[in-house]
Amino acid sequence: MSVSQITTHILDTGSGRPAAGVAVVLSKLDGGSWAPVAEGTTDADGRIKNLGPERVPGGTYKLNFATGAYYAGQGADTFFPEVDLSFTVSDAGEHYHVPLLLSPFAFSTYRGS
Repeated sequence: MSVSQITTHILDTGSGRPAAGVAVVLSKLDGGSWAPVAEGTTDADGRIKNLGPERVPGGTYKLNFATGAYYAGQGADTFFPEVDLSFTVSDAGEHYHVPLLLSPFAFSTYRGS
């Protein structure tokens, strides 16, 4: 299996463990609206390595994380029913890793490697 140009990883900082089983949708901004490109679910390590094609054209993309469903499955409440992270792909040949650090009442992200 090849690795996608765009990948993600979720760490549940409240439990200190990877967030497994989180549904994620990758979309591209196209003419003022979001068009889905790919979808996946985080594995036992909280990662999705095959989210979308091996190469995507430059543009603005968004990852939508179904955090509400994840926490409902944990029997916990959360303030964020979903998290949207938008970012720019400026170099179509470069790898883009977008991690999410998540807790029931906060989240953080950064450009990973």
